[in-house]
Amino acid sequence: MRGDADALEAGVLYVVSTPIGNLKDVTLRALDVLRGANVVLAEDTRHTRVLFDRHNIHTPLRALHEHNEAKSIAGVLARLAAGESVALVSDAGTPTISDPGERLVRAVWDAGQRVVPVPGPTALSAGLSAAGLPTTPFTFLGFLPRSGRERTDVLRALSVMPHTGVLYESAERVADTLEELLQLGCGERHVVVARELTKRFEEFTRGTVASLATYYASSPPRGEVVMLFEGRQLEAVDETMLRQRVLDMRNGGATARDIVSALTLELGVARNLAYRLAHE
Repeated sequence: MRGDADALEAGVLYVVSTPIGNLKDVTLRALDVLRGANVVLAEDTRHTRVLFDRHNIHTPLRALHEHNEAKSIAGVLARLAAGESVALVSDAGTPTISDPGERLVRAVWDAGQRVVPVPGPTALSAGLSAAGLPTTPFTFLGFLPRSGRERTDVLRALSVMPHTGVLYESAERVADTLEELLQLGCGERHVVVARELTKRFEEFTRGTVASLATYYASSPPRGEVVMLFEGRQLEAVDETMLRQRVLDMRNGGATARDIVSALTLELGVARNLAYRLAHE
C-alpha cells in the first residue's frame, strides 16, 4: 500500500524537488507525493534509491534522463491518460532547472494533462540566498558550456550584465572561468563561489574575480559549484546621451524592441524609460 495514494490527483505529473545534499531538506509534501505516486521517474534510480531507503519509500522507480527522455514521453503520457499519478525527480534539486524533464513537462501540457510543482531545494536559490549579492533582478545561466563559441558568448554576456549573474560550473573549470572573465575586464567585480551546498563541507568563498582567479589557480575546489557574479557597475547617463544612442541605433536599422533591449541590458536603463525613448 502506498501511503496517501488517494490524496494525489489522477492523471497528473508531479515535478518534485529533492535535497541537493542534506537528506533532511526533503519536504513532507514531497515525501507524500513520492509515496503516493504510481511511479517515480528518476534521473538516476540508484541515486534516488538512497532517498527512498532513508524514508522507507517503496514506489516503483523508472529512469528518465537526458539520453532517454524523448523516447520515454509516449509511455508517460499513456500512464497519465490511464489515470496514473506520476512523479518526476532529478538527482538533486528541482527537475528541469538545468536537469532533465523540460521536454516531458512541455509534452504533458501539450497533451492537455496537468503538471503540478512540489517545490523545494535548488542549488540556485540556496546559493543566491546566502551569497550577499543583489537578488533583484538576477539572471540564471545554467551550466556554462565547456568550450567553443557558445561558452565565449555566455561569458561576454555575463561580463556586461548590469545585475547579478548565476551559473553552475564544474569544479575543475572554476579557475579557467575566472581567468576568462579577468581577461574580459571583470577583475574588480565581486564574485562568490559556493560549493557543496547543504553538505558537510559547504563553503562560500567571496572576493573579486582577480583574487579568486589567483586563489583557485593553485587551490582547485572540489564538489558541486555555484558561481555568483556581481553586476557591472554602470556609469550615470543622461537622457541627451541616451537619445543620441537611440537615434544612432534607429538610423542603423534597429527596431524599437532592439533599442529597448540594448538600453536595458547594456546600459542598465529602467525599462519604462527605455521604452519611452525607443518610441519617441
